[in-house]
Amino acid sequence: MTNKRHTVLYVGVTSNLLARCYDHINKTYPDSFTAKYNCNKLVYYCFYPHIEEAIAVEKAVKGGNRKAKMALVNSMNPDWNDLYPALLDE
Repeated sequence: MTNKRHTVLYVGVTSNLLARCYDHINKTYPDSFTAKYNCNKLVYYCFYPHIEEAIAVEKAVKGGNRKAKMALVNSMNPDWNDLYPALLDE
């Protein structure tokens, strides 16, 4: 997730993407990183069959630099559109 100006990148893992995005967008947890930095735009996601695999990828992405994270987003979403609304239609 990112903020309006794409200056902050948040990486996380969840078993319920729609609910997690809703929480970030609506600042359900006002003291969280995403609330503090207004990360309310979903720009990248990937589904994995097993949570262990998702956690391993999350750690690898978090351990990478900003350039690598931006390349990951660009590979799926070069215009950095908010992907959350489309997920609601599925």
